[in-house]
Amino acid sequence: MGTDTVRTDAADEAAGRRREQRGWYFYDWACSVYSTSVLTVFLGPYLTSVAEEAADAEGFVHPLGIPVRAGSFFAYSVSVSVIVAVLVMPLVGAAADRSGRKKPLLAAAAYLGATATTAMFFLDGDRYLLGGLLLIVANAAQSVAMMLYNSYLPQIAPPEERDAVSSRGWAFGYASGSLMLIVNLVLYLAHDSFGVSEGMAVRICLASAGLWWGGFALIPLRRLRDRRPMSDDRAGREPSAMGFRQLAATVRDMRRHPLTLAFLLAYLVYNDGIQTVISQASIYGSEELGLGQSTLIGAVLLVQVLAVAGALTMGRLARIYGAKRTILGSLVAWTVTLAAGYFLPAGAPAWFFVLAAGIGLVLGGSQALSRSLFSHLVPPGKEAEYFSAYEMSDRGMSWLGPLLFGLTYQLTGSYRDAIISLVAFFVIGFALLARVPVRRAISDAGNPVPTRI
Repeated sequence: MGTDTVRTDAADEAAGRRREQRGWYFYDWACSVYSTSVLTVFLGPYLTSVAEEAADAEGFVHPLGIPVRAGSFFAYSVSVSVIVAVLVMPLVGAAADRSGRKKPLLAAAAYLGATATTAMFFLDGDRYLLGGLLLIVANAAQSVAMMLYNSYLPQIAPPEERDAVSSRGWAFGYASGSLMLIVNLVLYLAHDSFGVSEGMAVRICLASAGLWWGGFALIPLRRLRDRRPMSDDRAGREPSAMGFRQLAATVRDMRRHPLTLAFLLAYLVYNDGIQTVISQASIYGSEELGLGQSTLIGAVLLVQVLAVAGALTMGRLARIYGAKRTILGSLVAWTVTLAAGYFLPAGAPAWFFVLAAGIGLVLGGSQALSRSLFSHLVPPGKEAEYFSAYEMSDRGMSWLGPLLFGLTYQLTGSYRDAIISLVAFFVIGFALLARVPVRRAISDAGNPVPTRI
């Protein structure tokens, strides 16, 4: 009887865990449309046009009395949003770990971001300041929400399941981004048939991403559950010790786990390369290869679709070869893809689509397995705290790649030289990751070591 009870309890626990995992996937499904439709495709050109409408004769706008070129306003707004996120994440991460109540904080961040995105419907005329403010709020909120979302992974998946669970989450996100992008592109390209102007079509696309984000966020918020915080020596500290004091404490704590810090450094380097390729590929396609907007949008959609298959395939490879080896293999693939991109002929859309396919197949898996591998290196009870550092290394340090890209172009006048310069991030990242003994790192963090890692 006792054995039957244990078996029943174990079955109930497994069923509850699978329910949480399915709910967890749906947050990626909810918020990825913001990254795809809003940030990658529609908002940059549209907000720039709104700023240009408000610009003076010299092409400048003057937020807070500061002269800013209208064409730079979107980039500066993104930069400010990163700064805001970096300021807020340590505070929220500390609060989540101390209280054990991640779900209310996740809900607050998600719905703040979704509301700001939906409000982009009112971005018309010369309301560039409204657009900049909404972008800053939405982008910072998304970063905070993703930090909390990622920190659930060690709690909802045992070590042997994390690579697969993380990969499925990324796949859900890319599938969602692809689906919504197709719907948005139909409206945008055929706006006359729907009886709306091009500007109105863009505003509907922006707002629909916010509604999608807020609507589907209900699923993970219903299924995820809070855990009691683990008691430790931080429990008696005053609230004033939170925020940046907490970030300093996290860094000091990481010094007691140098192998976790070594992985984070490797991730910082190669992820900077990944983010720069994503952000600069369209510039390379338009300026160096002379490709049209429809080709570039089609390539973005292809990346999204293939990233689903890539994330799931690399998740399966990780079960056979381990997450570390699979990530290292993906960094080799990134290097080969960039090298091939250097030799792409101008005015040849078919070859650019081949390049996009290569990026799509390694993009989702690289990110998914990096997340799951890091989750093994986090000391128990400090998930949100450590994932705030992980997210900050992602959001707050992704300026080195664009800087190298821009400097290379400035010195050589060639976007081909600029794109091949990014190989350095993948080569250095490969070397740093290869030196991390992940089994010992997991053990030193106080976590069970999976059979295959």
